[in-house]
Amino acid sequence: MSITMALLLALGGQAAAPAAVPAAVPIEQVRARKAEDEVIYFVLPDRFENGDPSNDKGGLNGDRLTTGYDPTSKGFYHGGDLKGLMQRLDYIQSLGVTAIWVAPIIKNKAVQGGKGHESAGYHGYWITDFTKVDPHFGSDAEFAAFVDAAHARGMKVYMDIIANHTADVIQYRECTNKPCTYRSKGDYPYQRRGGVNGKPINPGFTGDAVQTPANFAKLTDPAYAYTPFVPAAEASVKVPAWLNDPKYYHNRGDTTFSGESARYGDFAGLDDLMTEDPRVIAGFISIYGSWIDRFGVDGFRIDTARHVNPEFWQAFVPAMQSRAAARGIPNFPIFGEVYSEAVDPGYTAQFTRRDKYPEVLDFSFQAAARGMLSGKTGTDVFAKLIDGDVLYEGGDATALRLPTFLGNHDMGRMGHMLDEAWPKATEAERLQRMTLAHVLLLSARGVPTIYSGDEQGFTGHGGDQDSREDMFASKVETYNDNRLIGTTTTTATEHFGTDNPIFQTIAKLSQIRRDHPQLRHGRTVVRAASDKPGLLAFTRGDDDGKEILVALNTSSQPVTANVEVGAQSAGFATLAGSCPARVTAPGSLMITLPPLGYAICAAAPARLPSK
Repeated sequence: MSITMALLLALGGQAAAPAAVPAAVPIEQVRARKAEDEVIYFVLPDRFENGDPSNDKGGLNGDRLTTGYDPTSKGFYHGGDLKGLMQRLDYIQSLGVTAIWVAPIIKNKAVQGGKGHESAGYHGYWITDFTKVDPHFGSDAEFAAFVDAAHARGMKVYMDIIANHTADVIQYRECTNKPCTYRSKGDYPYQRRGGVNGKPINPGFTGDAVQTPANFAKLTDPAYAYTPFVPAAEASVKVPAWLNDPKYYHNRGDTTFSGESARYGDFAGLDDLMTEDPRVIAGFISIYGSWIDRFGVDGFRIDTARHVNPEFWQAFVPAMQSRAAARGIPNFPIFGEVYSEAVDPGYTAQFTRRDKYPEVLDFSFQAAARGMLSGKTGTDVFAKLIDGDVLYEGGDATALRLPTFLGNHDMGRMGHMLDEAWPKATEAERLQRMTLAHVLLLSARGVPTIYSGDEQGFTGHGGDQDSREDMFASKVETYNDNRLIGTTTTTATEHFGTDNPIFQTIAKLSQIRRDHPQLRHGRTVVRAASDKPGLLAFTRGDDDGKEILVALNTSSQPVTANVEVGAQSAGFATLAGSCPARVTAPGSLMITLPPLGYAICAAAPARLPSK
């Protein structure tokens, strides 16, 4: 029996058929769903589908260093756009997705970087005009049409936004041709030009901790650390116009990603906004509130959230929630990117308590999944993850809303991580491990987030540009030599089919998740875990005889064990894998799993004796 057929039988004996386009879903019904009811699909529009080749160069003329377009280079625009996304909504929906997280589609600086190190803003994180869609992706009208089309199918649209920085426009006189080392507030205070012994400037300014309009009105000279200037050719490139004034930026040089510089430094040279200034806060509330008003988007993912001061988010987040509520959007997730590579819920949870984020991306889940599936940790790391849920503001209820993921466009794909951990794995083993990863993702607490291409077995060669492959036929050599999972094809051909067993696993498990509220709303109880690879078992739901048991074997040896279940659970139906029909004793179920196997089992309560 082929590994594909074995997996299909384990999932219920048949492949998931593409979903038919339903009648338009009432928008009120879409917006009534809670954050934890979704399955999210993250997509970089440039790398998804090219629906309109006429916009490939963004309306610019010249070579790739002007237009940003070069489909043979991993660091430049490839041509994907909003029309392409809309044309493939049937494909996305057939995966079981209910919400689409779109990488920034706001107008970017087409190309930046020093000579010989140029790359393009295809990813969307180098914004110049915060008020409109980047012409490489289409128009405002096309974004509106995309949002409306997704809504009509019952899918939400989450925008990826940035408030930490803009594109790299501001330059410093002292380091125009070399890296700009970070200059601290202690060595370069706001009240002196060029250091503690410099000329007095900004009289009466009492520091950025006093975040009042009156105080920041006295910060008129931005040359305290460096001497910032805007090249004449870009003097008015940013929109709204106030963003062109260097006084609204920190201007302290490049961040080291630690200490003070993590909030005040330029992220890889990008212009770091003075988010302590009330003018900047009000400006971004107006900017992003307008996107809610105009397009009716359903939530925000916020880039580089940890690099912005808490007071900004304390004002911004409730303003966005109020704006959404006024637009008729009662459930408006706002999840911040708090990058981490450790199972450390306390680190990410602080942003829900101090900064008042309603949700954050669950990097701890990713670290736990990576550790278990790579064989570097035992399954007890999952218990550590769940124990940490109490640390979030709102505790377990908040943990249910955290977007969980296996990999992303910055750190790389789980397929590559597992290939590095298991370089001698057979094709069948590679597929089994990726299947197991998605079983965990779609059955654990949190909001499952699929990175586009994972469902097609994409692996990449690492993080950042190396994990941003095209879904349409790619012309990038370093993508096309990747060894995909679950298929013999390469990224040189388009990947919008539904025959990859990973795609079919996700589609089937997404349906199971929709059909069983316990997997979306139920509490998590870890039933079995150890400090070595092997059995992980947990239940979702209450001890009411209707819990869902999830069991995974992360080892290459079969496992058999008695697992505690709820005392009221008498029997179990198989949702995926293979489940025992009856408990062995009240509160105990014997689970047997093959190497890298799994089971998802729905409990049925004991029958009460008739009167």
